[in-house]
Amino acid sequence: MREFITPDRVANKIRLMRTQFQGSFLIVEGDTDARFYKNLVNKEKCRVASANGKKNVIQVLDILESDEFLGVLAIIDADFDRLENNLPTQSNILITDNHDLEIMLLKSPALEKFLVEFGSEDKIKILNQDVRSILLAGGVDIGYLRWISLKESLDLKFEGLSFSKFIDKKTLAVDRVKLIVAIKNNSQKPQINQQEIKDKMENLISPNYNPWCVCCGHDLIEILSIGLCQFLGSNNSKDVEADKIEKILRLAYESSYFRKTKLYSLIQQWESLNTPFVILHQ
Repeated sequence: MREFITPDRVANKIRLMRTQFQGSFLIVEGDTDARFYKNLVNKEKCRVASANGKKNVIQVLDILESDEFLGVLAIIDADFDRLENNLPTQSNILITDNHDLEIMLLKSPALEKFLVEFGSEDKIKILNQDVRSILLAGGVDIGYLRWISLKESLDLKFEGLSFSKFIDKKTLAVDRVKLIVAIKNNSQKPQINQQEIKDKMENLISPNYNPWCVCCGHDLIEILSIGLCQFLGSNNSKDVEADKIEKILRLAYESSYFRKTKLYSLIQQWESLNTPFVILHQ
């Protein structure tokens, strides 16, 4: 059914809602994003709409702005836009502080709340290292590979990728060669030159790039899922599947965490420039 969620349909739905509701509208990428932001916005003053994808969000906003439709704000994942210096120019589009929404969850105290329930206190204490640092160390190679795929238009397929094929369950370290082989097979692209991809990744890697902007939140949660079965905990794999972890992290995320983000401040700035429209609780 998602293919039927076109920018025109979403824009028309918002227009129709405006006939009954004079407040603001927040457009986000997907249904999970919508559920997340609905818990953070002022429900009496703001309605949240899902556009089924980043490109659709931008197109919906373009359609509404061409009609001089007021009081609409869009939030999209930064992805690699900040690293590529390709930030949106429209005043009604804001981006996440780092790579995506899931990174925002992992950077917050919601992770500690989650680990109290699903992690092993003894195993984590022995590490003498922040769990986030371990996740970043593993996820950064995957992030750079995603970035290379984008830069070189390789169209590599990350959906359905089996992380266990290239992650050491005892350390959560990523084997770069095995990663490239796994993504090559998952993408069904036998023509890909593995050494060439590896060289491009290593040429791109730089300490100047913020790993929170390079890493994809979904990848870090996949790594966390593997770690909770042995390295960070003793869970049954079915109990700590990635989609379940994401759901629990969203539920554990508090509005007080959101108020400390740059995104929150940018929304406040937008409100001051777009009175009387309100997104946040006052």
